[in-house]
Amino acid sequence: MPDIRIHRDHTLGLAKARKVAWRWAEEVEKNFGMECTVIEGDDGDTVEFTRAGVDGRLIVAADHFDLNAKLGFLLGAFSKTIETEIEKNLDALLASGRGKVKPVAKKAVVKKR
Repeated sequence: MPDIRIHRDHTLGLAKARKVAWRWAEEVEKNFGMECTVIEGDDGDTVEFTRAGVDGRLIVAADHFDLNAKLGFLLGAFSKTIETEIEKNLDALLASGRGKVKPVAKKAVVKKR
């Protein structure tokens, strides 16, 4: 299965990075039919996302994002296009996060201990 790996450094700090990640999760749920689960931790969060043909995680830290996704056979043929769209979307959210970050709708959150 093709993999997508994206790393983005940022200077947002954890609180703003969390808001950006939640906005990202909302957008992929709405636009791509993903099911997202946010797992909060003390030093960062993990956004797990899935749908038919895609499984992945977005690791949220105070100074970076790491996105890893596995694409199934059918979507694998479009891996470069999918990766480019994810990068464009994440970069736009990071750019908007440098200023004021809008509040996001509440999602189901799993507290990690």
